[in-house]
Amino acid sequence: MTHISISKAEVEAPTAGIDVGKHRLQLRLSDGGTGDYGNDVDGHLALIAALRQRGVLRVGMESTASYSAKIAAALREAGFIVNVFQPKQVKAFAQFRLRRAKTDKIDASIIAQCTALSQPQATPDARLAGLCERLTLIEQIGDDIKRGKTRLEHVASAEIRAIHCEEIKRLTLRRRLAVRALVASVRRHDDLAERMALILSIDGIGELGALALVLRMPELGSLSREQAASLLGVAPFSCESGQFKGERHIAGGRARRTLFAAAQVACRRWNPALVALYKRLTAKGLHHTAAVVACTRKLVIYANAVLARRKPWTKSLEPTNA
Repeated sequence: MTHISISKAEVEAPTAGIDVGKHRLQLRLSDGGTGDYGNDVDGHLALIAALRQRGVLRVGMESTASYSAKIAAALREAGFIVNVFQPKQVKAFAQFRLRRAKTDKIDASIIAQCTALSQPQATPDARLAGLCERLTLIEQIGDDIKRGKTRLEHVASAEIRAIHCEEIKRLTLRRRLAVRALVASVRRHDDLAERMALILSIDGIGELGALALVLRMPELGSLSREQAASLLGVAPFSCESGQFKGERHIAGGRARRTLFAAAQVACRRWNPALVALYKRLTAKGLHHTAAVVACTRKLVIYANAVLARRKPWTKSLEPTNA
């Protein structure tokens, strides 16, 4: 996560923590102030007015998808610095503070303390939120298509099979049109269009893979190859303690599933470098999935390289020891 510098005034001002619910916002300030507001337009305006009155500059909250996205956007538009934490970060901070009790008020207080000790996060690109929602919809349609094909395998009736086939056909067309529309929307922005064109120069990455990297990983191009792999979620983490040496695993990531799907095809057919890598790894006895993960890591490293150098992909751009 990219951070920005913090001024002396921001350090001395009270910080706010908000526990976000579907209908209510519980507010706690680092100086002891409290509040309870509706999670709607009127509640947002009342909350902003209260924060300004108390001299708050920084606000923190847990990420709760659409419930937190609207209030975070409203606060940023009003000029506040907003930190949106992963729930596991707040939970770990509460455990560090030995806080076992859990209520909305306690959560808000913990978030306020966490915000006070954290560096402010950089403001995200406002254009990407809506585009990411459309990409998520495309992925959900893809999941519906997979479920439809699975159901089709267990149906004997010709009439029911025809219904499933028609639904799969309808969803496939809808998905294709949605991808086409999203690509057109991205290309209306010159900077995003340039990033997408550079990523698409990599053999086998495909439009969905390029969209996922452009929209969900805007930091690409400013990262090391290790950071890029970690952000995608394909950097194995160690599990060691004393003499114990556990297996290394991957976890998390923003666009791993989409790029993994692209790598599965690219390493079997479309990208000569990945085809060679896949064959070499499997010949050594590596499992198919692990070999594809390695190819996925290569893809994000390639994408990071072309964006950093602002040049289409060529073999000469491949990072050494990638």
